[in-house]
Amino acid sequence: MYRCTRLNAGHLHAADERYGTREALGPHAVMLFFTSDAPAEPQGFRLHTAVRLFLSAPESQHLPALLTDLAGIARTNIASAAAAGQPWHPLGPQRSMVNGGDMTLPPDATYAGVGVSTLDSADGSWHQLAHALRSPSGTAYSRSAFDLKGQCYVLLTDDTAIKVDRDPHARRTGDGVRSSKPLDPTWNPLWHNPNATLTDQGDSAIREVWRRLAALHDILRAHLGGEPAA
Repeated sequence: MYRCTRLNAGHLHAADERYGTREALGPHAVMLFFTSDAPAEPQGFRLHTAVRLFLSAPESQHLPALLTDLAGIARTNIASAAAAGQPWHPLGPQRSMVNGGDMTLPPDATYAGVGVSTLDSADGSWHQLAHALRSPSGTAYSRSAFDLKGQCYVLLTDDTAIKVDRDPHARRTGDGVRSSKPLDPTWNPLWHNPNATLTDQGDSAIREVWRRLAALHDILRAHLGGEPAA
């Protein structure tokens, strides 16, 4: 949850800095999560997150289509590597699917899930919001990238689905996080979880993102399983 929030904010600020340049970023990014044993850590493991940022281009604007393309790329890479009798891993070194974050994993690291960071929000698309930041304001208040919201979708190998709605102006009591499985260790299993069917909630566009993300997740989970990264 915290890793997603931090990465989404970093994605936003990088996109804001590069807006209007030849290196402008697209509104969506993909996150791959891995864990490795770390007995000295309070939770007993360390989380590693590799990231794929996309340059702004027609093919990187529509999130469901982008996820479908990545699923196809992963499927092709797996088949090509198998035909050549070689291993393939989404972090490379050959045919890497990422370009940032934790790109080097410990030998015992295992796949934990996949996520999406998007700069589109209930306030509008990233391009609408970014343009508005640079347009003259008729009020004394001028917005900056630090005022903009963001969203993350996550699917984990234990079948947990997490949706993060990052809002820099949200009240401290609202963290914008919904999970299909309770994240609070003190949660009473007899309590009702309104987000148990999280991937079926929301409008058709949100459900389509979950569906396409699940297709990519299933391919990576079937290929990487719980075995250590190659």
